[in-house]
Formats: sequence, C-alpha cells, structure tokens
Amino acid sequence: MGQAVQISIHAPSQYICANCEHILPDWKQQPLFWVVIVLQRSQHYLVKSTTEIESEKQRLREKFMRFGCDVAFDLRDRGYLADLIDPRTGYPLLSRPGAMPHNDTAVVKALLGYPVIKNKCCMLVHPVWGTAVYPSVLISIAPPALIEFVTKEVAGKHGWEERIEV
Repeated sequence: MGQAVQISIHAPSQYICANCEHILPDWKQQPLFWVVIVLQRSQHYLVKSTTEIESEKQRLREKFMRFGCDVAFDLRDRGYLADLIDPRTGYPLLSRPGAMPHNDTAVVKALLGYPVIKNKCCMLVHPVWGTAVYPSVLISIAPPALIEFVTKEVAGKHGWEERIEV
C-alpha cells in the first residue's frame, strides 16, 4: 500500500494574484497559471512539536520535494514554466524568491475551504485525515490536463495513492 495523497489543481487564489510579484517576481508577466495543492497524509497528527513529529514533517517535506522537482522538471522539459514552493520556507525552489514567502496553509484554506487551527504555526484540518496532513504547493503555466497527466505519472513512480482533482 502506498502513501495517501490528495492532489488538486486550481486557478490561483486572490491573494496569490494580488501578491504574485512579491512571491514569484519572475512570474509577474504570466497572464495565467495554475496552483497544484499536494496534501500528504501523515503518520502522526501534526499538532504538537516533538522530535518524532518534526522528523515526520521533514520526511514528508523531502517526499514532496522529490515529487515536486520531478513534476516541475517534466513540465519545464515540455516548455512550461513550473516551480515548487519549499513548505518549510515558503519560497520557490527553482525561481528567484520574492520579498514575501508563500503560505501553503492559507492557500489550501482559500482554495479548498479546509479549516485551520492557529497554534505556534497554522495547521490545516483535513476533512478525513484531521491534522495528520502535510500541505505543499506547485505552480505552473501548463494546461490543467497536462499537469494532471504529469502528476499522475510521477505520483505512481513515487508510490503515492493519489486522488487528483481538477
């Protein structure tokens, strides 16, 4: 059995549109782009800060970074601008970072309507997984159908049991 993951493709939130040049300055000339939300199910509820939970967050971050790089480079190889946001820093990995970080949790709240708990940091509450969820984001100008095709292909290679929504 693979790891449960939920992937969905959305038009950017108003916040991303309004602050694009501050988050992704190299993307301000892009008339249209898509936000890919990647939610990984965690082995633990991510409410407290313990050594075990911090280790789990790091494991999930690394899994996303490997997945995200594979997706982004596949899309780039096809001629489409693509990037992933480092969940820990909020800054893009492949583009020049802007003056302000991206907030994955806020974007998931805005685009999926999932509630957020404010503790030391904001935690997402998934309708099925509760706080055992690790959010992350990719951004691309590729058409949604191509993003869906590539993410399904890459998710399978990473052993993810994906549910992709467009």
